[in-house]
Amino acid sequence: MHHYPFSAVVGSDDLALALSLSAVSPDVGGVLVRGEKGTAKSTMVRALASLLPDVTVVEGCRFSCDPAHPDPTCPDGPHLTVRSTTRPPRLVELPVGATEDRVVGSLHLGRALADGVTEYDPGLLAGAHRGLLYVDEVNLLHDHLVDLLLDAAAMGRSTVERDGVSVSHAARFVLVGTMNPEEGELRPQLLDRFGLSVVVSAPRDPAVRVEVIRRRMAYDADPAGMAAGYADAEQEIAERILKAQALLPSVSLDDDTLLDIARVCAAFEVDGMRADIVTARAAVAHAAWCGRTEVTREDVRVAARLAIPHRRRRSPFDDPGIEDQTIDETLPPEDPDDPGGPDDPGSGSPDAPGRQDDETPDAPGRQDDETPDAPGRQDDETPDAPGRRVGWSVTAAGDPFRARLLTVTGTGSGTAGRRSRARTTTGRTVGSTRRPEGPVHLPATIFAAAQHPGRVRRDDVRHALREGRESNLVLLCVDASGSMAAHRRMEQVKAAVLSLLLDAYQRRDKVGMVTFRDQDARLVLPPTGSVDLAAKRLQTLPAGGRTPLAEGLLEAARTLDRERIKDPRRRPLLVVVTDGRATYGRDAVARAGRVADHLAAAGIASVVIDCETGRMRMGLAVRLAQRLGAEHVPVGEVSAEAITSQVKRKVA
Repeated sequence: MHHYPFSAVVGSDDLALALSLSAVSPDVGGVLVRGEKGTAKSTMVRALASLLPDVTVVEGCRFSCDPAHPDPTCPDGPHLTVRSTTRPPRLVELPVGATEDRVVGSLHLGRALADGVTEYDPGLLAGAHRGLLYVDEVNLLHDHLVDLLLDAAAMGRSTVERDGVSVSHAARFVLVGTMNPEEGELRPQLLDRFGLSVVVSAPRDPAVRVEVIRRRMAYDADPAGMAAGYADAEQEIAERILKAQALLPSVSLDDDTLLDIARVCAAFEVDGMRADIVTARAAVAHAAWCGRTEVTREDVRVAARLAIPHRRRRSPFDDPGIEDQTIDETLPPEDPDDPGGPDDPGSGSPDAPGRQDDETPDAPGRQDDETPDAPGRQDDETPDAPGRRVGWSVTAAGDPFRARLLTVTGTGSGTAGRRSRARTTTGRTVGSTRRPEGPVHLPATIFAAAQHPGRVRRDDVRHALREGRESNLVLLCVDASGSMAAHRRMEQVKAAVLSLLLDAYQRRDKVGMVTFRDQDARLVLPPTGSVDLAAKRLQTLPAGGRTPLAEGLLEAARTLDRERIKDPRRRPLLVVVTDGRATYGRDAVARAGRVADHLAAAGIASVVIDCETGRMRMGLAVRLAQRLGAEHVPVGEVSAEAITSQVKRKVA
């Protein structure tokens, strides 16, 4: 099978450079590739494997030991008499639904039950040793699996202590993860474990897009011919990687350059020291890639652009990018008589010719006035309010805070997360079952087999029941009518909703948002794993007009019905943010009550955030909560600190 050539990919210079540097020096820590759909992320990763030099391994070793330096703790060792063989490096792909046993390996159950032998069955980490481990949609993996992967990538070893198995083996590989930010973000501490980060997007230049189409159609028509046409270019890249690997130990990094690296990392206020270390390693790799034995400021500049964006201090909803200007201001040109810098056509990485300042990885081709928060934007140009009427206003959100925990009652069985109780594949073991719905529960299996003489039977096998936490679908139904805009109430409401979004981000939930105002309700954000999209829509949400409460609840009910068909295991949590008024249409209050009764009868877990303020209150949101069978929370009590203060006052 012929893979799409690495050198044939158009418009992904940063990604090609990052992958090449990781191939030259696996100590860099791999690459995280963030980008929209259809940007050749997976294509480039798979193509890279064919360019890596062959590896020499101990013949018959399942852990790919190096004959020159065999692992003394190799489970297949000790390798006293070594016979070697050469093979291409492996590309191991980790599927999203893989179990922990499949990743790190486990007890060979067949040998244990049939022969009573404790034998370790290697996992994917062992297969990827001295090769490439590719995790597509890494942001959709369970957190504990991502921790295992990144710990192994950082330490170069995998240690297994489970099910009577105690094994440690080498696991050095180039780790590459790809993700679409629209489907959810990685936690900041996990982002930090990737060495380099690249943001890719589709080219905006029509001529470049035409070239992409032309090359893809040529490959689909004749893969072998396409591969032959780029054979020389592929060979050139492969030889360059091999030469850079040989040159890498000879590259020197002096104290002045280290000081430059420290200045850059300090300028971006990165946490910890990993950014400094990775930047130094990437700079050394870039110098070797360019055929130099000394690290220059240009190497540092390129390395910082790839190693720092996802590590800089930022809020969870900020884009993980940096400005090249800050790097240039921190790193003066090497030659005082040659200003160089980004305005010099000859500056920049040799692997990214013609790069312009406004083509930073985080905003390719984007103009300043196209950002959602651009100062020159008019209120009636917000994406959530096309054709908005006169009298509607946009209110900025207040500062977010730590929100109280809102959960779905009962025990679910959805995707692992951090919100509600659930039966999951991780967490503490609470029992066993005969149904094959989890890992084998060895003590229970042995106990069942001991109840009768003879060999272990198939119906003796027991599977573990584990209880942990699941993620939920948090659907926000936000009242944006005129009554919500009075007395700076909308600022408080947006702060509360933004805080709930921050909580959903930390608990790995999917979120969606319905808004209602004037005459109708709109699903402004279909349920997604990217809570930062919801935050951006919230910031530009205008308020004004009547209150179509029934329409808002009805749109929420329709959205939940559609999502239940798509993902029946994910339990929803409906959060209605309103003062409870209903002023649009005939029998507005009665219609809203009937829709609330329908949601309650469907068993939808709900919370009503009561936005009514002041001394004289009508209590409409309280009645709505009663009809929904929902928890009632005043907007001032969404904060976890507010609940703690109330408890302290009651105790006092």
